[in-house]
Amino acid sequence: MHCIFRYAATCACALLLGACAAEAPLQLVTLADARTDKAQVIDTGEPGDSVGDILVFDQPLLDEHKQPVGNNSGACIRTRVAHSFQCQWTLSLDGGTIQVAGREFDTGISTMSIVGGTGIYAGIRGDMESINNNDGTFTQTLRYRLMP
Repeated sequence: MHCIFRYAATCACALLLGACAAEAPLQLVTLADARTDKAQVIDTGEPGDSVGDILVFDQPLLDEHKQPVGNNSGACIRTRVAHSFQCQWTLSLDGGTIQVAGREFDTGISTMSIVGGTGIYAGIRGDMESINNNDGTFTQTLRYRLMP
């Protein structure tokens, strides 16, 4: 009897986890606005673009309708000249923050990990796609789940 109960509980748990995993992730689209508050480059090595240069930024964060929703703040280290940076930044929103980290390419689409959050975003897991719009803005699409 004990074995049958354990099997039933295991099956119920597996079904529950499967249902949770099947749910579509939540999505949040933001626009990092670097038009007025441009990122600052700290040139650490050879003059100009070189490995080790540091990019720091603290910029307005807008929603899909270009309305202010928070702040986008972080730092990147140049790891490959004219190609990519290794970055970490925080999206500060009403109700909490979301931290992301990963490789940001100079052009094209960059996909980074969502590494944590605070407030209503505590337990967040997922990824963020960042696209340079070539107008001083970056579209950031976060696909995530909130884990208990």
